[in-house]
Amino acid sequence: MLDSRLQYEQQLTELVRADIWLMDVLRAARACDPPNWVIGAGVIRNLVWDRLHGYPERTPARDVDLAYLDPLDLRTESENAWERQLHALRPDVPWEVKNQAAVHLWYERRFGYAVPPLDSIPAAIATWPETATAVAIRLLADDQIEVVAPFGLTDLFQIILRRNPARVSVEEYHRRLISKRIHERWPNVQIYEEPT
Repeated sequence: MLDSRLQYEQQLTELVRADIWLMDVLRAARACDPPNWVIGAGVIRNLVWDRLHGYPERTPARDVDLAYLDPLDLRTESENAWERQLHALRPDVPWEVKNQAAVHLWYERRFGYAVPPLDSIPAAIATWPETATAVAIRLLADDQIEVVAPFGLTDLFQIILRRNPARVSVEEYHRRLISKRIHERWPNVQIYEEPT
């Protein structure tokens, strides 16, 4: 199991390094340097699944999720300030910046139930909607790529989409399947559907 995880991490790192656009996005994030930042979710899934499907062009990202963790500053204004800095460096990138330490403050309004505060980036990623998108990366100062994948990388590289039950309801999972047109975009995906 460990060998396959390391193999998948190496494959992911190679795919990221080969993608000029994503490397530039990571450099912009590193230049701004929000606390404990990572870039993940759909932009990583798109990169890997596009390559595994043999697509010559990247599926455009609807947004680039930059997650960071700053429990000392939970203000929305701070998220907005980080987003403005990123837009100043790369105005062409559809940045979406969220302080994972503040998610509990708005989650109930949006999804109908309260959740506890998150205390780390790995803990935050472990709540993301699907196991294949619960993956994030960070470009370190020495240009190494750090991979954060609480559920591993098997589902991502085996093109499997399954609900992460940590916070996502079956209804929300189905809504996401439809809105993101997963099977239409990546016909080889194995979708684990659950009855509503």
